[in-house]
Formats: sequence, C-alpha cells, structure tokens
Amino acid sequence: MSLQNPKVGFVSLGCPKALVDSERILTQLKVEGYDLVPTYDDADVVVVNTCGFIDSAVAESLDAIGEAMAENGKVIVTGCLGKRPDEIRAAHPGVLSISGPQDYASVMNAVHDVLPPKHDPFIDLVPAPRRLGDGFIEGVGIKLTPKHYAYLKISEGCNHRCSFCIIPSMRGDLVSRPVDDVLREAERLVRGGVKELLVVSQDTSAYGVDLKYAEREWRGKAYQTRMKALCEGLGELGVWSRLHYVYPYPHVDDVIPLMAEGKVLPYLDIPFQHASPRILKLMKRPGAVDKTLERIQNWRSIAPDITLRSTFIVGFPGETEAEFEELLDFLDEAQLDRVGAFAYSPVEGAAANALPDAVPEEVKQERLARFMERQSEISEAKLAAKVGSVQRCLVDALDGDLAIARSMADAPEIDGLVQIQNGFEAGLKVGEFVDVEIMGSDEHDLYGEVAFDD
Repeated sequence: MSLQNPKVGFVSLGCPKALVDSERILTQLKVEGYDLVPTYDDADVVVVNTCGFIDSAVAESLDAIGEAMAENGKVIVTGCLGKRPDEIRAAHPGVLSISGPQDYASVMNAVHDVLPPKHDPFIDLVPAPRRLGDGFIEGVGIKLTPKHYAYLKISEGCNHRCSFCIIPSMRGDLVSRPVDDVLREAERLVRGGVKELLVVSQDTSAYGVDLKYAEREWRGKAYQTRMKALCEGLGELGVWSRLHYVYPYPHVDDVIPLMAEGKVLPYLDIPFQHASPRILKLMKRPGAVDKTLERIQNWRSIAPDITLRSTFIVGFPGETEAEFEELLDFLDEAQLDRVGAFAYSPVEGAAANALPDAVPEEVKQERLARFMERQSEISEAKLAAKVGSVQRCLVDALDGDLAIARSMADAPEIDGLVQIQNGFEAGLKVGEFVDVEIMGSDEHDLYGEVAFDD
C-alpha cells in the first residue's frame, strides 16, 4: 500500500467571497492529510471552484473545467456555477461531482469518494494545524492571499432582488456570522501577521439584520451583530480594516465618524450602479440621487480623507441618451475617487432580461468609453492633488529598486498602486507600513519616495 498522501489540484475563480470558500476547502483538505499540488499531472483529482455571475465568468469557468478534464480527467466542480448543473454537464458530462457555493461538505464527500483520506482516525481527533508557512495562518488555515492581508467574510447571501443580479438564486438569502465569531477570526488573522482586513459579503450594510442584531461578547465587551459595532471591534486590533460591498443604507452614515477617528480605513466601496431614478427603479436599487449626493458631501465633511469607490452599469435596458447624460452629470458632481463600470449584458435567470428596449451593443460600448473617459479625468485630478503629500502605505511587493505599495485609498487588485522609488535603498519589506512622500502621479497610480530624516 502506498504511503504517499493523496494529491489534490485546485482552481479558484471568481470574487473574494469565492476565494474565502476556496480557503476553507483547502484548509479542510490539508487537515485531512491531502497534499495540495500545483499541476494537473501531479494531482489525483482536481477541484474547480467556479464563478457564474456574468456570461464572461461562466465562459471562464467552463473553460477551466474543460482544461482540467483534458489535462487530468478527474474533476470535482463547486461554486456559483454549480447552481446550474445541467449547463456544466452539457459541456462536460464526465465531471465527477457538482455542488453549489459554500457547500463544503459536498466537496469533501466527493473527494473522499475518489480519494479516501489516509489519516489515522486517532490523529484525526487532533485540531486543525496551527503552524505558519505553506500558506497557513495560525488557528485559521490556508490563505490564498499574501500573508499581510486577508479577506474577512461576514455573511453569505443577499436579501435584495436587483433585477440584473442572480446572486440570491446562487447563494441564498442573507445569513450573517455572529459578530464574536467574526472578531475572533479577525484577531487570529492579526496574530498570524495580517496587517489589513478586507471586509466582504454580498451586502455589508445589512450585516446582522437576519440575527436581529444579536449581542455577543468579545474581549469582555458586548457588541451587536451590526456593521457599526463590527467596525468598533475591528478598530481595537490596530490594523487596517477596509469595507467592501456596502449597500447605501442611511445607517452607513453612522460608520463615517469611526473612519474620522481612525478605527477603520476612510474607504467605502458602494456600488451605486446608476444615477437615473427611472433606471435605478428598473434595477430595483435605491433611487434618491439628490440625497446620495448630499450624503457624499456630508461624509466628506466628517472624514475629509475618505476614498469613495463605486461601480456602474451603462446600457441597461431602456437607458436613453438623456439618462446616460444624467449618469455623467452624477460623476461630475460626486467626484468619486475610484470607479469601475461595465456595459450591461444579460445574465441567465436575471429579471432584467425581460425588460423592453434593449440598448444596441455598439451604443453600450460607445457609452462605456465616454463614461470611462469622463471618470479618468476625475481620477487623474484626484491623484494629482496628492502630489506633495505624505501617504501611509502598506508594501505589497519588491521589484528591483522599487517597492510596490498601496495607500489607504487603494484596495488590492482593484485600485491603484504607490511605486516607492527608493524602496530597496530604504530596506523596505513586504507587509511593512511606511510613510511615503508623493512626488508624481498618473491616471491610476502614485509615485514617491520614503522620506528619510535629515
């Protein structure tokens, strides 16, 4: 009988919420004695964690499954696209198993069927590994992000029914994690060397509503399971905490003073999606645009350094030229720091597919180009205004003489970078905080130097 541990390959696709799912599956595999391998040839079976939100993500997931089938032949599929098993089986009938998002038990059962774990049953009574290295964080498990930052998932699912979105049909209604569970995980991550916590969910603002904001105790103090209390707790850990996927409820205003006090980063990722009240109504999104602009102004009066990131959809069914111009006017007034946008594309199962007056593809692309051109001017001016300032930064990588870092205004993967020209000379290390004097800027990034004391 072979003494080798069974070997599993893993492909992780999709958003940060899916990345956290992958981390949990990988941790359980490691705990049960499986070796994780980087190539198809070395793997006894391959797990593919899919995305299924938009057509391009579906295509990428099906391609990844196809590649794993061709290179290995034994493939277990999980994740959001797993909610559409017929589509997967039509393309790849030979997959061994299909399960949906956060269905960790089904994934492990499928792995067990192909590769029974080799751990001694007595050894299995030992808790999960608590060592560092090999991607582990003490008491937490495998991380797929660098050691110095981590995604902190606070809930699953969503109670909204935006007409362009199918996430609730894939991940279900909102299910929040009790606040003490989240804060204990955050504490363990920080003990393991994490310097930045990225709070993620489908709807961070709704955190705790399903638990009726139940009170739990952490570090001898009572905290409600709600966004503001979570931020107060995270503020006790002495690291950066960054809020993502914040739905624009009125109670978001309560968190801004915590940003001004330095409890959490002065950064909000709020997907506004559009600025025309009629289009927002068709999207089933909040539509009080004047109040939104008023709130943005108020946020900046309380926390002047706040960075506002958002995403928008152009070319939504029925969008007129006048309504698109409303969106451009909103950009001019809101002066958002970071913006992403995409042209509307139908998603299988989304209610918006039934709306009349589809916008022609060439018009959608032309509007997207105009939108991004307008926003790039705003973003460039915002960055230029930082030249001459000193920005607190977190070092992500070293590249020759340069250190590649991010300021408080920059989330990993989606925002800009700060290139520190004398990073090598200053002896900077990955995961280190440093104050950088900003010397220049372009449309996306900042350039600067560590300011040495004379």
